[in-house]
Amino acid sequence: MSAVFPPHGAVADHHDDHDHHPHGWRRWVYATNHKDIGTLYLLFAFTMFLFGGVLALGIRAELFQPGLQVVNPELFNQLTTMHGLIMVFGAIMPAFVGFANWMIPLQIGASDMAFARMNNFSFWLMIPAAVMLAGSFFMPGGAPAAGWTLYAPLTLQMGPSMDAGIFAMHILGASSIMGSINIIVTILNMRAPGMTLMKMPMFVWTWLITAYLLIAVMPVLAGAITMTLTDRHFGTTFFNPAGGGDPIMYQHIFWFFGHPEVYIMILPAFGIVSHIVPAFARKKLFGYASMVYATASIAILSFIVWAHHMYATGMPVTGQLFFMYATMLISVPTGVKVFNWIATMWRGSMTFETPMLFAVGFIFVFTMGGFTGLICSMAPIDTQIQDTYYIVAHFH
Repeated sequence: MSAVFPPHGAVADHHDDHDHHPHGWRRWVYATNHKDIGTLYLLFAFTMFLFGGVLALGIRAELFQPGLQVVNPELFNQLTTMHGLIMVFGAIMPAFVGFANWMIPLQIGASDMAFARMNNFSFWLMIPAAVMLAGSFFMPGGAPAAGWTLYAPLTLQMGPSMDAGIFAMHILGASSIMGSINIIVTILNMRAPGMTLMKMPMFVWTWLITAYLLIAVMPVLAGAITMTLTDRHFGTTFFNPAGGGDPIMYQHIFWFFGHPEVYIMILPAFGIVSHIVPAFARKKLFGYASMVYATASIAILSFIVWAHHMYATGMPVTGQLFFMYATMLISVPTGVKVFNWIATMWRGSMTFETPMLFAVGFIFVFTMGGFTGLICSMAPIDTQIQDTYYIVAHFH
């Protein structure tokens, strides 16, 4: 048997028309390949990031000095609302779903995602949602201006763009849930032989946990905005005090989604950093098991801290104490993670290529954000700094 491959034409069963994957625009519109869909997600996220960034520039231009500069107060509120919604649901989340699509099958040795066509559908749902969100600026009364948290009762008084916004959030939520089901099934069912759960790469772990979080909380957001919709058009009074409703109930429902959501946005980044740091320190990740347990602990605790966003809404002291201590508790697994990253770098043969610079910067900035979060968690301090730039700085 010859060790040399025969020339191209000599292979008996090869024809030039074997590989029927579509070309040109069809390659992207009908994409079922996880890498193509991952690329689409990343391109979409980048586009939305630019759009959200332009809105942020509008905010900063207005705040450049006291008094009115470039936009009127109503448009300013539209800018802040849309900046928040677009950055969270249009830039950060799709970017990490793009990385998940690209990396998870490669890291677990799967040929593709479990549901390749549903994967395509998950992506293409985002386009009409994004168009609806962006297009709301051109509707009567302009874009939603109730803040990205969409608090009642302001949302009940907004123009028609509010309905477009609610519909867009529903579509994005459906996309997230389908993507999460896909990721969970892929990870649980399609790992290579011998890859037990505790042998999975950290990015796969963080996304598995993130996907469970998404499935748990996206329906809660859908419920909150659906109740807003029925309050607006169908005569219900969930959040309208005139009919016995309570706007504070909206905040509880929203933040029960909202707090796990912030961990949905950061956990995949933890996973990425947990790969970059060992690579450039030339040694294995320190404390792999504790990393996994810390990630899971953060996810579980994220469900019992939501009212720390609501200290200023008139809560019993008992409630404030519970949420204060529960919030402080989250800093323990978070601290474990930071410790493990630093321990991974400790006495490693480090080189500072660009990814490592970003990762080290991430650890520093995240630690600062974590410390300010610990300070925000204390109810007496939070009531003083509520609605100030301290809070804005913390969550950014």
